[in-house]
Amino acid sequence: MARFVLWGTYCENALEKRSPFREEHLNRLTTLKKQGILITLGPTEGSTHVFGIFEAASLDVVRKLLEQDVYWKEGIWTSLEVYPWVQAF
Repeated sequence: MARFVLWGTYCENALEKRSPFREEHLNRLTTLKKQGILITLGPTEGSTHVFGIFEAASLDVVRKLLEQDVYWKEGIWTSLEVYPWVQAF
C-alpha cells in the first residue's frame, strides 16, 4: 500500500453550504478510517482548503473515493489534487 496526500479547496461559505451533507460526509470518513484507508483529513483554519492523507493501492483508488464523497458531488470541495507521498519521518 502506498500513501497519498490530498490538497484541495472549499467553496465560498463552505461552513453554511456543507450543513445538509455533513453527517453523511463524516459517516463516510469514519468508515474509511476504520478500513485503514483514511489516515487524516480536515480543513485549514477558515475552511478554505482541505488536507488529507490516505493509504491505498493506487492514486486512482484515492481519486475515485474522493469523487464519490458528497462534498465533491455537491460542490463543497471545488478542487482536489492528490499526490503520491513518501513519508520520510
